[in-house]
Amino acid sequence: MLRVEELERLLADLESHRVERKQALTDPEKIRQAICAFANDLPGTGLPGYLFIGVDDSGVPVGKPVTDQLLLTLADMRSDGNILPPPRLHVEKVDLRGSPVAVVEVQPSDAPPVRFKGQVWVRVGPRRATATAEEERRLSERSIAQARTFDQRACPGGRLDDLLTDTILNDYLPRAIARSVLAENHRSLEEKLAALRLFDLRRGEPTHAAILLFGKNPLEFVPGAYVQFVRFDGDSLTDRVQDQKELKGNLFTTLTQLDTLLPLQVRTARVQGPGLVAEDKPDYPLIAIRELVLNALLHRNYEGTSAPVRLNWFQGKVEIHSPGGLYGQVTPQNFRRVSDYRNPVLGEAMKVLGYVERFGVGIARAEAALAANNNPPAEFAIEPTHMLVTLRASR
Repeated sequence: MLRVEELERLLADLESHRVERKQALTDPEKIRQAICAFANDLPGTGLPGYLFIGVDDSGVPVGKPVTDQLLLTLADMRSDGNILPPPRLHVEKVDLRGSPVAVVEVQPSDAPPVRFKGQVWVRVGPRRATATAEEERRLSERSIAQARTFDQRACPGGRLDDLLTDTILNDYLPRAIARSVLAENHRSLEEKLAALRLFDLRRGEPTHAAILLFGKNPLEFVPGAYVQFVRFDGDSLTDRVQDQKELKGNLFTTLTQLDTLLPLQVRTARVQGPGLVAEDKPDYPLIAIRELVLNALLHRNYEGTSAPVRLNWFQGKVEIHSPGGLYGQVTPQNFRRVSDYRNPVLGEAMKVLGYVERFGVGIARAEAALAANNNPPAEFAIEPTHMLVTLRASR
């Protein structure tokens, strides 16, 4: 966050494209639009934008209290899934001109265009508006030029024919992009995909994310892109294999297969509940298994490895092996509360498809479900090259 003197200077600049002022949090939709616009950084300055809550249109603080709940509500806009990809922002209470003001600092996105409910918002001078087709194209080209993660980069040798384009057009685009934008039928399929970081217009190739999500045969390009499931009769790898499957295909298909497979593995027992009433109790809460497997698929390393996500289901425990260690700012000390994204485009797609409700809460949801079902806490073994999560059956 800038020093107070610099914030006050920005607050007084009524023509700046980096500043928006609100007297109160009366319209969360417009706040999210502003965050989206700052994250897109249409002028390409590379500088953060600032949203001031508690000031009038002329930049004078109105003297309203800045509560902890207000700060939490603003910070929550980063991970509630309405803005995709999730913006990088910092929220702080700052005394400006002798009065408390809530300040939201929004960093430019590494992967524009950023959308709020399927629409791209930008700032042109002091004005906020939805992006034109040309402005969206500029943002897409910038994203291609500065792509950093594996899923954002072009897939060498990939072609549009390697994608299930009917699935993208009929099942994905209507969920990811607002109807008003889709109605602009002068955009080519490649341009529509590029706006979602699924196609590199300069190289004429789909990105790795497109191949992983909607490829006809992702293993041709990413050999480790599958889930290996094995169910054992005992608690060791040497015990008899009861069932095994390899879930191959794109993630759109694999996620559907997992929704069918996982409920079949959970066993229930008749136990005595409160008031001597018998009830069915599962050995594992399905939501915990599902969240942690999805977490493995989202955060795993797909680059430079042929290893799959492995799901080993033993008699008294379940092990989930994921290639790749922790990523970015996540450490063994903070991984339960801090998120970073090795595969941000995949994360956005999982949110669009309904597999992720909120970002950064998957582990917390799993651990809460385990506790409610009287399972021991999940065990995390974190190594530089992989992660192992072990769940043990309920007591």
